[in-house]
Amino acid sequence: MGKRTIYIVLTDTGTLLSKAIGMYTRKDLNHASIAFDEQLTEMYSFGRKQRHNPFVGGFVKENVVEGIFEHAGCAIFSCEVTAEEYVKMRDKIRQIEQTKELYRYNFIGLFAVAVNKDLQRKHAFFCSQFVATIVNESGMKMFTIKPNLVQPHHFTQLKCLKPVYEGDLQSYIRNVREIEERVPVPQRTGMWRHLAVRILS
Repeated sequence: MGKRTIYIVLTDTGTLLSKAIGMYTRKDLNHASIAFDEQLTEMYSFGRKQRHNPFVGGFVKENVVEGIFEHAGCAIFSCEVTAEEYVKMRDKIRQIEQTKELYRYNFIGLFAVAVNKDLQRKHAFFCSQFVATIVNESGMKMFTIKPNLVQPHHFTQLKCLKPVYEGDLQSYIRNVREIEERVPVPQRTGMWRHLAVRILS
């Protein structure tokens, strides 16, 4: 089976939590997500479940065109994985999604990593820990450190990740989704032309 592509997306959402994380990482992009398509329609992470309440967090399928992402900056990376690794990642996310009520945002672990403490918690992740765990459990070892010590900026140091885009997230989304929408147009035109020929012949 051939190779598949996943995307690691780092964002600066401008939220209070993001700014707090930035105080110790000294980086701008402090939220990490994993996506399975270039258009980022299937993007997952651990973050806030309610737009206006940062303290209710957990597993989320993220909508990049609204909420905290409306004015976000980003860096997007692609990574080639095997078909088997890709399926395992999707299966792990599906498993978490089906039991998402068990999972919580790992606020305690977030503060632990700030002081470089190795703290393991069941059913709790912060964003970069979640992404690193999904990748690691597929059999692809991105990091030599444990997922609960991975910070968003660590992804920028990986040779297996190829830079795709850096800048305004909404500009990227408009560009890739408009390209996607434009592609089928000639096909639809061809279909109607073929139908007209059959009717008139």
